[in-house]
Amino acid sequence: MDRAEATERLLDSAERLFYTRGVRAVGMDEIRSDSGVSLKRLYQCFPSKEELVLAYLRRRDERWRASLAAAVTEQASGARDRVLAVFDWLHEWFSQPDFRGCAFLNSAGELGPTSPAVVQAARQHKDAVRSYLATLAADVPVPDPQETATQLHLLVEGAIASAAVTGTPEPARHARHAAEAALARS
Repeated sequence: MDRAEATERLLDSAERLFYTRGVRAVGMDEIRSDSGVSLKRLYQCFPSKEELVLAYLRRRDERWRASLAAAVTEQASGARDRVLAVFDWLHEWFSQPDFRGCAFLNSAGELGPTSPAVVQAARQHKDAVRSYLATLAADVPVPDPQETATQLHLLVEGAIASAAVTGTPEPARHARHAAEAALARS
């Protein structure tokens, strides 16, 4: 097995296991066993667990944001509808049986005190999401697109946290209604 294939298999296992059970609950040996990659190759690809966690978070960020952007583009044609499509996508995500909340907050919550790099990865993800929302808000006739983006970001984050705790996708609907109200005030 070449390095690229090993890396993908390791990241697939890490993403599934870390997201489902938590970073601290999953050891490197379990990642190795689940992925079918030798321990030697695992440590060639990722010399430390923190490096594996960071790679998992980077890949998850790229996939998560790409999925969101694709759904928004596919589902909506107008600027206002694109903003609201974010919340429809969240509802779909929250409805998935494996939904466990925000991987970035979960990881930062577990490792933050000992891993500033994981906290930084979480911040970068949140900044990128807020930036994307700012891009969407810039196309809507609102008095202050940056303030609107901040409000939308808080609605997204609150919906994710609420859905993780309640186990229901309904926070996405409530956040969507709040976003509609915010956009209507402009």
